[in-house]
Amino acid sequence: MLRRMALLVALLGALPALAAAATLRIGLVADPDTLDPEASGSFVALEITHAICDKLIDIDPDLNTVPLLATGWQWSDDRKALTLTLRQGLVFHDGEAFDAATVKWNLNRYQTSPASKRVKQLEPIKGVSVLDPATVRVELAAPYAPLLMLLADRPGMMLAPRATAAAGNKATENPVCLGPYAFVRRVAQDRIFLRRAANYWDPGRVGFDELQFVTVPDANLRLIGLRTGQLDLIERVAPTDLDTVRGDQRLRLVSKPGLGYQLLQFNLDNGPAADNPLGKSPLVREAFEASIDRKALNDVVFAGAYMPDNQPEPVGGTYYDPDFPVPARDVARAKALLKEAGVEHPSFTLRIANDPVGVQIGEVLQSMSAEAGFDMKVQPMEAVSLFDAADRGEFQATFAIWSGRPDPDQNISIWVASDGFLNRGMYRNAELDGLLARASAILDTAERVKLYREAAAIYLRERPYLFLYHYNWLWAASTKLGGFVPYPDGVIRVRGMRPE
Repeated sequence: MLRRMALLVALLGALPALAAAATLRIGLVADPDTLDPEASGSFVALEITHAICDKLIDIDPDLNTVPLLATGWQWSDDRKALTLTLRQGLVFHDGEAFDAATVKWNLNRYQTSPASKRVKQLEPIKGVSVLDPATVRVELAAPYAPLLMLLADRPGMMLAPRATAAAGNKATENPVCLGPYAFVRRVAQDRIFLRRAANYWDPGRVGFDELQFVTVPDANLRLIGLRTGQLDLIERVAPTDLDTVRGDQRLRLVSKPGLGYQLLQFNLDNGPAADNPLGKSPLVREAFEASIDRKALNDVVFAGAYMPDNQPEPVGGTYYDPDFPVPARDVARAKALLKEAGVEHPSFTLRIANDPVGVQIGEVLQSMSAEAGFDMKVQPMEAVSLFDAADRGEFQATFAIWSGRPDPDQNISIWVASDGFLNRGMYRNAELDGLLARASAILDTAERVKLYREAAAIYLRERPYLFLYHYNWLWAASTKLGGFVPYPDGVIRVRGMRPE
């Protein structure tokens, strides 16, 4: 309660809203982990780095790849090389020139740095060649279907080589890129300040002098900040607040069916915390899934606004496996499974984000599973601490969010491949790894669907994760803010936003 009051005081004491100060203030649900795309894994960090670091390629609202720093690209006939043509005359925020050599440096850093979470994603790249200052060729060991999508994601974000190398492991404290806004400073657990980049290559798309990302975990406080004019745009509006937003003529509700999803991750083999019934027994994990009701969770917490799901692909999507539909709740079966496993009253702790919605999710799951015999404790944690603890294996069960990607590989492999960068519970299955590797190297959609469904038959039965629902992304904005365009990945893109 004290933290909520402090946040409210901070919001109400902030400077006037966007039109007066040419400042755009965006309310986010959590503090980011790191602002270096090399090591970042949190969703809010991705939103912030989008404003600082332009990518080689982007996607449009219909998930088509479109030019950004690269004006065009061409595949070789054997699909084992991708040649990119770059914009010329661009400079990073510190004045260093952007060219093919800087692209090679960035891709090499993502592939080789000890801190990089992009290593697995870029593993198929066997070399990067500078053909001339405006042309770079990415060479692959084999065709790799996700490559274009990855260059439209964190691996495509370009940092200034000299400044980044000089900063070393402190690059996250002052990321130097060539996006529309430049980093100024960060106040932990409060806000991040950016300023208009004076040398941005597309100045007509920069609508504000200053940009602030404000951390407000409480959805109610985010909405209060928006309604009082201290915020101009907020993410993840609580579904229970939709009528309030619709009834306020000063606000505009924006929604988009999402690729993003929420999941529950179990620790199977990452340190001492894995030594618990959920981590050791697939039967116990199956029993836990049988004890919960995804539709009831969606109705109670989200007023039915989200899409209950049990897979990393949306229900009915191309790569969704219809042989594994969303299971109905079956408490009797859950009890029978626990009895078969020899653990009729398993105890474990679920770590969850400390925002009110996160806590409510935990409490609903706690109540449901208790009817089957589970003793589940709910431990709310600040978001960065939650992610850091998960990376260290300090969890029995933890919550995670993924914003979703157009290519299925980066919705699935990141979690369930043995070397997936978000496989914090250390789930391993050699057969599954082989299927995922084959699927990523095939370009034919029908063949990929077959392989991903074979993969789903493995991880959906072993249950290292429980996928709970896909988001319907919900934002609210001041009617004084123009140019906000929603994307299915839920990431806020500030290019083109302006006061109205």
